[in-house]
Amino acid sequence: MTHPTIFNVLLLIGRPGSGKSEIIDYLKQTPLESRQERFHIGRIDEIDDFPMLWTWFEEDSLLDQMGYPRLHNDQDGYFCGSHLWDLLIERIGLEYQKRLRDIPGYEGKYTKLVEFSRGKEHGGYQSAFSHLKPPMLNKMAVLYIDVSWEESLRKNRKRFNPEKPDSILEHSLPDAKLERLYKEVDWQEVSQGDSQYLTLQGIRVPYIVFDNSDDVTSQRGSALGDRLEQILGKLWAIYTNPGRVRSTHPTTHDQEK
Repeated sequence: MTHPTIFNVLLLIGRPGSGKSEIIDYLKQTPLESRQERFHIGRIDEIDDFPMLWTWFEEDSLLDQMGYPRLHNDQDGYFCGSHLWDLLIERIGLEYQKRLRDIPGYEGKYTKLVEFSRGKEHGGYQSAFSHLKPPMLNKMAVLYIDVSWEESLRKNRKRFNPEKPDSILEHSLPDAKLERLYKEVDWQEVSQGDSQYLTLQGIRVPYIVFDNSDDVTSQRGSALGDRLEQILGKLWAIYTNPGRVRSTHPTTHDQEK
């Protein structure tokens, strides 16, 4: 059996403005050799559901201009149904399957960095996790970036650039919308009972919490690198623990191997 040297899939989640995109940006700016040695991150393949979501907004705006009904959100920018949040997760899984199909040696060379936020108002992480497929869950570790609602609100306001509303690093939400969608989160409920593993669809997925209450991510300096190295080192130890069981029952994917 080949022992892994990098995370296959690393999921970064947390409230908007928690520092997810800043961490990914820092990792992308770190040379590959150093990135693998310090953080166990290989060649980066990033997927964020925000560009997918923003494309829907743009399409609905264009449909309005053309005189046709909107497809995804109403005039206030809220989704027409909570199922669309879950569709974004299904799209993430589909993109992962296409990478495995199309890129020779994908696993072992690339780390797929996946980023999204979910609030209780639209199903929370519990709903999102239920739409991730077992082949991905079996390869995944979770980094939860923890900030308070107040800090999320502060960072959301600070990063707003009206000239680039489609930017991953500079997009923002109006205060009222941010509060409705993300003030209440279900991370504590999802992660309670085990300090190292989430049990998702019968699969034990390693996780760790990155405390960003002091906003170490904004400057992307050595302090971020040091903390990230420490946190991901702990997560790596859980991820590679030979004594752990990846799944509480065999998945269809496992049975086909």
